[in-house]
Amino acid sequence: MRPTQKLTLTAMMIAIGTLTSHLLYIPLGIVKVFPVQHLINVLSAVLLGPYYAVAQALGISLLRNVMGTGSVFAFPGSMIGALLAAYLYKKTKKMGFAFLGEIVGTGVIGAIACYPIAVLFLGKEAALFGLVPAFFASSLAGAAIGFVLLKIFMKNAAGRIEMAGKL
Repeated sequence: MRPTQKLTLTAMMIAIGTLTSHLLYIPLGIVKVFPVQHLINVLSAVLLGPYYAVAQALGISLLRNVMGTGSVFAFPGSMIGALLAAYLYKKTKKMGFAFLGEIVGTGVIGAIACYPIAVLFLGKEAALFGLVPAFFASSLAGAAIGFVLLKIFMKNAAGRIEMAGKL
């Protein structure tokens, strides 16, 4: 894929992620569970690579915060998840590792990274074990949907390529 195509797809993912943020989220205590972000992280990790995956995660997080539909927790959670998912996919070329990278990156590492932010900015002693389950549930749901969509995309793309070879 050419850089212009990657940039365009990244911009489209940022638009979709930003526009759906106020429609598809579940508030759980001090965090907003946003499974579409995780879906987009997995898609961009596999289709675009690490740089574009982190860029879309940053773009969506910035826009959601500016619009008031996100929280400061979106930054470390989404960006770490996107980076780990893309890195693992790049190294293994297996979509299962992108799925796993998103869950571990956001659900565990991102949640742990949010703990100091919760204490600093919210002035509360946020329970670390309150952040991890919420982030984990959100990333599991979104990454699973992204994984299934990628499997469908790849299956259909392989079918089209095979049919084109027979013509």
